[in-house]
Amino acid sequence: MTSQPTSAAPAGPARPPGQAGPASRPEAGRVLTGLVVGAALIVAVLGVLMPLHGPAIMALSPPAAAGVAVLLVAFAQLARLRFRVGRGTVSVSWGETAFILGFALAPPGWLPAATLLGAVGAWALITWLNDQRIIADLVHLAASLSLGTATATAVTYAIAGPAAPLDSTRTQVGLIAGALAYLTVTLGLAVLTLALHRDAPPAQIAVRALHAKLPMFVGNVLVGLLSLFALANGPIWLLALPPALWLLQRTYRYHLRAEEERRVWEAFARATRTLGGSSELTVAAAGLRGALDVFGARRVEIEVLQRGGSPRRYAADGASNDPTPGAAPGPVITRAMTVGGTAVGELTVWLAEPTLPAARDELAVSAYGDALAGALHDAAAHERLAQLEEKVAHDAVHDPLTGLATRSALLADGDALLHSLDRDRQVALLLLDLNDFREVNGTLGHRAGDAMLRTVAERLTDLAREHDLVARLGDDEFAVLLPAVATLSDSATPLHETPNPLPRAVRRARELVDRLGQPMEIGGVRLVTEIAVGVAVSSAGTTDLAELIRRAGIALDQAKELHVGVAAYDSAQDASSTDHLALPAELYDALTARDQLVLALQPEVDLQTGAPTGVEALIRWKHPRRGMLNPNDFIDTIEHGELLAPFTRYVLDHALAAAADWAGQGLDLPVSVNVSARSLLDATLPAQVADALRRHRLSAGRLVLEITESVAVSDQEVVDEVIAALRDMGVQISVDDFGTGFSSLSFVTRVTVDELKVDRSFVTDMTDSAAAAAVVRGAVELGARLGARVVAEGVETADQRAALLALGCTSAQGYHFSRPLPADKIVAALHQLAEAAPPKVIPLRADGAS
Repeated sequence: MTSQPTSAAPAGPARPPGQAGPASRPEAGRVLTGLVVGAALIVAVLGVLMPLHGPAIMALSPPAAAGVAVLLVAFAQLARLRFRVGRGTVSVSWGETAFILGFALAPPGWLPAATLLGAVGAWALITWLNDQRIIADLVHLAASLSLGTATATAVTYAIAGPAAPLDSTRTQVGLIAGALAYLTVTLGLAVLTLALHRDAPPAQIAVRALHAKLPMFVGNVLVGLLSLFALANGPIWLLALPPALWLLQRTYRYHLRAEEERRVWEAFARATRTLGGSSELTVAAAGLRGALDVFGARRVEIEVLQRGGSPRRYAADGASNDPTPGAAPGPVITRAMTVGGTAVGELTVWLAEPTLPAARDELAVSAYGDALAGALHDAAAHERLAQLEEKVAHDAVHDPLTGLATRSALLADGDALLHSLDRDRQVALLLLDLNDFREVNGTLGHRAGDAMLRTVAERLTDLAREHDLVARLGDDEFAVLLPAVATLSDSATPLHETPNPLPRAVRRARELVDRLGQPMEIGGVRLVTEIAVGVAVSSAGTTDLAELIRRAGIALDQAKELHVGVAAYDSAQDASSTDHLALPAELYDALTARDQLVLALQPEVDLQTGAPTGVEALIRWKHPRRGMLNPNDFIDTIEHGELLAPFTRYVLDHALAAAADWAGQGLDLPVSVNVSARSLLDATLPAQVADALRRHRLSAGRLVLEITESVAVSDQEVVDEVIAALRDMGVQISVDDFGTGFSSLSFVTRVTVDELKVDRSFVTDMTDSAAAAAVVRGAVELGARLGARVVAEGVETADQRAALLALGCTSAQGYHFSRPLPADKIVAALHQLAEAAPPKVIPLRADGAS
């Protein structure tokens, strides 16, 4: 058994499609020469051996016996059969038969040399017939066979001994053992050679070689032993040797051919399973690997046609390398690859050796080319579809004229950016418009207008900073989202104040106006374009990008109307703000949340001593989007909506809970809760108040209901009945913002009240306005006549306190005494006010009575 690794010698030029190059010269003379030489060897061997039998065999002179052995070895090698392993081939021959007969004829020391001569001669003839000049391979193969023969001879002599008869059992056992040794050495060398050339894994080579060789090995040993028997007992039986050899040779050939075809189609199935891919490069690489494996090719080339361009070529060489000069290439098969009549390219395969008939090779290459053509066609379609999808996706978010982001892309990317920022991070949107764009379009044409838009887009892109988003919203309108307007503080901003991001955003807008307004040449005309910018600033967590664009649009309209370059959004000018639309639903959510509507408790104090006399419960809304809101921002929505009743219950419940807390700590102070006049139309209000007082275990005298008259009520009889019921329970009634309501004076004449609260606007102006001072004085005098205490709201200065004392007012509340405090801090503040207050001095009358 011998190995022949694939040569890496360059292949000849590719043949036209459909043609296959021969593995050896198609010269009838050389083929006939090979046949004649083989027949002559058979005749020569038979001519020598037939007259001999028994002792006559041993009578041959050593040179004659060696010559017969040389002929036997040459015949055994000429009758070789080959099969492919990886990208190399393994030859199996009648070597075991030649060894058995040679051992019987030649002296012990002559048989390895005879094997060497016979192998060299046979393989020299084989390489000549195949138009090859591979001297190194010839020497290697001959040496392998000689080493195998020498080993087999030694093993046989070790078992049979030098004088054992040829027909003895011991000799026959020795010959079988020697044949096994011959097989082991030649097989091991073949596996080692192919493994070194990396044609296939050693285990795979050994398994395939054994599977192919074992049937032939058994036949070879039987033929050799039977030939010895015929020589010893009846040489005439040697005439049956040629037809027997012919039948066995064909049987071996069919066996190897079946194995080779099975291997080829198994490899074909493996290769075609890997041909799928989403790109031409992937499919071509898999196609090259598969062809090298299927055909054991020394080289494979794939040419893929391109639409509107030159073909692309991919090539791969076999892993085996044999640098021997002059190595002839194997057959070259080229097939055109088509799918449904559409040309895809060409497949060219350089085979290592013609181990299959040319027609079978061509059929396999054609089938493989069809599978590869389909895979390449699918990959090309997949690539075109991916490119189309990529273009559609790109065009969907990029303006085709300027390449900037579109409105939809800005909305999506902008909202994602806002959500990624801290909620309190200040962001700005600049909305830009070209004032003279229509004139450019009308005078210079739309091409000039497009050129202007592209120039503005390029300048905007150059002026954009990191993380800025630039987009074209349509026509001549552009937008720039600034996610970092509040990252730096102005030097003029005190450290204890939050920097205002609006001036910085406006400055940035003015910079853009100046830079974009620089001259540009459009259509051969030097132009200066005027830019108007609307600026909208908001916290990242309080709005979305669509709302920012809307606000910036309002500011842009104002800039155009006022003929200024930059204008900032002013909510007072925004009649279409969406906040009021969302407010009722957001209030509904706030009533069910735990941490949105919170109490701010402000003490009422004695003006003379500063001791606390009560606490007013004020409500604040920690809006998740707009921040902290005062009642003025949402009270109108409550009073004119359907949430008034649950809102009133909510505030009453939390205020009484706070009062119960400070009452439990020894502070006997009432709590004041604001109630809308509309709430007094609810006949069930007294029952609700009684239930709340009972739940918090407070007496009715601890509750003061401040009636606000921000809305007019029509059914005064129901209001009076509700107030009467509340007073009968012991609840105190206060008139809030006295002097500013719809009917304060008529109200106090109809209903008995316990308290009048003077509106802060009169308190603020009383030191400078005689009219305001007169209103306060009148309220104090009215309270004295009604038997109601008077509380001044909004006291912020010592002068206001002194003036109120001079007018006879006894109670007040305001920042001069305490700011509104959360529920967890009011108790400590009340204790502090009580402890700091001096004892109240009660003046005596002249008669000594107090």
